[in-house]
Amino acid sequence: MDNLSFYDVFLRGGWVMWPLLFCSVLGAAVILERGLFFARMGMDTKRFEDGVAAKLRRGDMAGALAMSLASPHPVARVAAVYLRNLLRPAELRTELVRREGSLQLERVEKRLRVLAAISHLAPLLGLLGTVLGMVLAFAKIEGLQGAMKPGDLAGGIWQALLTTVFGLAVAIPCMAAYHGFEGLADKIARRMQFVVTALDEASGTTGGAVADESARELVGEDWSVVQP
Repeated sequence: MDNLSFYDVFLRGGWVMWPLLFCSVLGAAVILERGLFFARMGMDTKRFEDGVAAKLRRGDMAGALAMSLASPHPVARVAAVYLRNLLRPAELRTELVRREGSLQLERVEKRLRVLAAISHLAPLLGLLGTVLGMVLAFAKIEGLQGAMKPGDLAGGIWQALLTTVFGLAVAIPCMAAYHGFEGLADKIARRMQFVVTALDEASGTTGGAVADESARELVGEDWSVVQP
């Protein structure tokens, strides 16, 4: 085995190695894409939350909305929808914010199910390859009619176990990445809830008058402007 190249070892694993190779390439692509996605959202959500709430508390509706629109972060998107619909009934505003939050969570959790599927399927594919390899190895040993050597059994077993090794090698990074990205998604979901609570409190502390007046000056009477 020491003289075998990686390609030779790969081929000895049998046909199951090819779907495992596909899973590894797909998993690596998803991890890279999601990693870049979360890296681009490096906004300090606590600082944003405090800043936009402070502007709203001072009645600076235009400044709070401009601050929200300046960032593509999901928390900022939710805050922008809240501010655009500040003059609408609370029930309708809540529903619009909830809808935007759901859409943003879909964007954040995009392709994470692929990583979850690979982390579950890869070990099963590896186990399938090992079982098939063991069956073939023992069938070959049976055909030797007593002329078996220890190397025949050992060689068949290590070749059969290759698929399990490759399956685990594919599944472990995908599972680790899935849980890491899922943790980031949960954090963003909590921050979206926090910013809505902060904006509720900020708009309430103004007594409604200052915020309403600023909002009316910003959107006028054209309610199409406040659509999310």
